[in-house]
Amino acid sequence: MLVTVPETAEFRNFFIAQNHEEVKRVIEDRIKDIELRKKITTAENAALFIKNGMTIATSGFTPSGYPKATPLALSKRIKNNNENIKITLITGASVGDELDGELARNNITKKRIPYQTNDSCRKAINNGDIQFCDVHLSLLPQYINYNYLEDIDIGIVEASEITENGCMIPTTSVGITPTIVKKAKKLIIEINTSQPIDLRGIHDIYTLPNPPKRTPIPILNCKDRIGTNYIQIDKNKIIAIVFTDIRDDVKKLAEPNKDSNLMAEIFLEFLDHEIKAGRIPRKLLPFQSGVGSVSNSILNGFSRSKYDKLQFYSEVIQDSMLDLIDIGKVQIASGTAISPSPEGLNKFYDDIKRYKSKIILRPQEISNNPEIIRRLGVIAMNTAIEVDIYGNVNSSNIMGGNLMNGIGGSGDFARNAYLSVFFTKSTAKNETISTVVPLVSHVDHTEHDVNIIITEQGIADLRGLSPKERAISIINNCANPIYKDLLSDYLKEAMKSKKNIPILLNRAFKCFESLEKTDTMKRGNIVYYANLINRKGDDYEEKSK
Repeated sequence: MLVTVPETAEFRNFFIAQNHEEVKRVIEDRIKDIELRKKITTAENAALFIKNGMTIATSGFTPSGYPKATPLALSKRIKNNNENIKITLITGASVGDELDGELARNNITKKRIPYQTNDSCRKAINNGDIQFCDVHLSLLPQYINYNYLEDIDIGIVEASEITENGCMIPTTSVGITPTIVKKAKKLIIEINTSQPIDLRGIHDIYTLPNPPKRTPIPILNCKDRIGTNYIQIDKNKIIAIVFTDIRDDVKKLAEPNKDSNLMAEIFLEFLDHEIKAGRIPRKLLPFQSGVGSVSNSILNGFSRSKYDKLQFYSEVIQDSMLDLIDIGKVQIASGTAISPSPEGLNKFYDDIKRYKSKIILRPQEISNNPEIIRRLGVIAMNTAIEVDIYGNVNSSNIMGGNLMNGIGGSGDFARNAYLSVFFTKSTAKNETISTVVPLVSHVDHTEHDVNIIITEQGIADLRGLSPKERAISIINNCANPIYKDLLSDYLKEAMKSKKNIPILLNRAFKCFESLEKTDTMKRGNIVYYANLINRKGDDYEEKSK
């Protein structure tokens, strides 16, 4: 059998330095199915299977567990040969720069589904070069299974190993990998030797049949395992197996700061209050935490709390969850991806056997499933780009139409959680932007799905409040003092309408107009008062200061 040397310089040098027996050992460790060893090839050869107009689906959820060598080889091929190849790219969620970034910069991606976090991909979407389709992450496998989306021509998935029976062991994420393996016409598997073989056993693979054959999902506790630790594959679909050693492109997270610490303290005090009121059991309920630095910082607050024996039914396992495991505060953390900082990833790898006893990785149609979220009574903690005084939340688009990342899994949890909590700093961009606005520029989560809003200024509990009461509470408790007058003046005028929702459509977006014209919302009063009837010039000048 011809042994093909993998792609990165480090790995190539390793293979050259070793004798044939060492090469054989690596292959035997990673591909235990003897017949499938015949499918080993280079990333360059694998990339040749990708043609113009194809729909490509890949593993990966956050920059974890996604294919790296084949997309890089495809990008190199396009650059070297000046080929015109356009594809539709479907992933579980965001992926690393080797995939999203490279394909975007080389104009390979025509359409992207769903959530992404890559700067190059985001720029191409907002320039109109890539069409973007946002989808609730729990529904994406269903969309694929129902053939709502294009047929998957090739699936490219990352594995730590292939078993004796030709089953695949995923790496640091599961995402939609089981669905890809099932629905793709052809498969390319990347065996990533930077991912430890000890990952085997951390996964719980369980997929859902289509209605009317769908039965209740038998998860009654976060710790319940209901599936297998491998993904079954039709070996006839495999057209290439590529070796790589490229690590996940995980990102460094911002350290907790004064504002995030304040929000964490406010949230913990809220939990204390809810327990005293009898609305949350003393042992608490499972938590979900969104992706990113703010969510990670909020979780960090639990390390300073009296609470222990915490359970998480979430999407991603970030640094703070690993830290909480380290100090004995976490019983179980269920998600679909390990997505820490580079330092956190090293820590996870160094002590993977211990972490495996506390972590379960599931397909995203299970980790984000509304049925389970409601059954377990999950407390959802997510971040907002902006909130409005009526309780609506924007988590995906800047100024209404410029994509940031996408809705991600926040909708899955917000609508179905026992409690839906959104966090945001009250201002952004050096206080030129108020994140509390009269009306959000884009709605991801309506007032019906938002229970609690927390900023560093305070907390607004919206449960049981009318629109007018919500507006007063959010302005008084969550808005930054710099913008309270602007918001209060707007609400005062809106209340004169006697509407159920005190809204002035012709004035609700004046703060955004001010931002576009003057690079700050602080001068929103100028725009606002200029539209008031019979206002004297002297008064206008005074109010605009």
